[in-house]
Amino acid sequence: MSVLRWVLAAILLIAAPLPALAHSSTRGFVLLLPTGYVIFSGALVVLVSFIVVSTLKSSSSSLRLRPAAQRHSNAVLPSVISAIILGVAVSIGFTGPHDPAENLLPLMIWTLWWVIIVLLHPLFGDIWQTLNPFSGPARLITRIFPPPLAFPVQLAYWPALLIYAAFAWFQLVYPGPENPPRLALVVMLYVAGTMLAIMAFGHKTWLGKADPFAVFLSQVGATAPRTGAGWTYPGAGLLSLAPLPAAGMLFVLLTLSSISFDGLANTFAWLAVIGINPLDYPGRTAVMLPNTLGLLGSFILLAAVYVSAVCAGWAWAGKPVALGHLLGRLVLSLIPISIAYHLAHYLGDALLNLQYTVLALNDPLGSGENLLGLAGMHVTASFQNTAFGALVLFSVQTVSVVLGHVVATVVAHAMAADTGLDRVTMMKLEAPLAALMVLYTTFGLWLLATPAIS
Repeated sequence: MSVLRWVLAAILLIAAPLPALAHSSTRGFVLLLPTGYVIFSGALVVLVSFIVVSTLKSSSSSLRLRPAAQRHSNAVLPSVISAIILGVAVSIGFTGPHDPAENLLPLMIWTLWWVIIVLLHPLFGDIWQTLNPFSGPARLITRIFPPPLAFPVQLAYWPALLIYAAFAWFQLVYPGPENPPRLALVVMLYVAGTMLAIMAFGHKTWLGKADPFAVFLSQVGATAPRTGAGWTYPGAGLLSLAPLPAAGMLFVLLTLSSISFDGLANTFAWLAVIGINPLDYPGRTAVMLPNTLGLLGSFILLAAVYVSAVCAGWAWAGKPVALGHLLGRLVLSLIPISIAYHLAHYLGDALLNLQYTVLALNDPLGSGENLLGLAGMHVTASFQNTAFGALVLFSVQTVSVVLGHVVATVVAHAMAADTGLDRVTMMKLEAPLAALMVLYTTFGLWLLATPAIS
């Protein structure tokens, strides 16, 4: 068991950019579990899933994976209400309590939006196109002032890539992403920039190709089994998405690598690499440079690993289709993995921060109000600090990671099947990417159990 852990640790340090789970606040209990067997079993399940789907007929219809119907919302009122709520939250960020655990803005941004709303998308589809605070006001404004500019086709997804990179750096590297006034200022700048871009190019173009969160949530929403036409298989909607250009492919990989580095940056292994004693962690300010380089390096290395895997399968299969088309299409199959890691990564923190959110709603200005009658309520983390609670949390995280990879494997096979190749050629085309997904599972489950700071 110890040999296996050291081998996996060495591989992790070499291939750090692979998607990984965040640290768990119940790691002391998790380390007592037979994690070696869990890791092996999870990887085996993903491998078996690839073998099973590879035996099916060379047609996506044989998998009953039919593209989900895409719905587009024209509702103005929900968006306007969201804009008002966001404005109130930003105001509270400036004037409310200084403690991030008591201020509504960081709780709304990092818990209600970045965790809860994101995780509702794989269940109900792209609800953000209705709830986002930009489309409604933009429709009202552009009725009077039509967008004067045409968005350059060559720029598609590049703004999304760059803005998301800045967002990831702010969230994962910057010392105070939860500081209410600073967060309020960042949100104001983002809102102002987005509204100016929408007024210049139109909301459909900007939100469809350039706004990172609209793009990301649209992709995540495409995995939902519930569609306007009924029910379908999880991930089937990804088959209806067009192959992405280079910037779009890099965008998907960035969303994976950033959450990967978030998990890696908290591990004892990474802290040892950058010369930090995990038992005497100095705080984010002291590690801004190595973490910035780590975040960038994770993205570059993950992109290299993905492109290498797809190129290897393409060459082994005899270069049967255009490489650019293949790279831009298969990268969409990684989105279920991103969803699984999002759930596993934030689950523990979300269960805790939702309690703080309720209390913040009870007294939004920190002035002693008792709007919901919850003045006597106390936040508890005890459910994460018992053997049973840790086991339940670990089990949910493990199952989500494994299922995410299984769905990704099936979707990737369905995409490969649409090329019309014979079974042997198609297996050659898929095999390197399938091997990469097995490694994703191994590293993700290992990081779930490895020591990390809380």
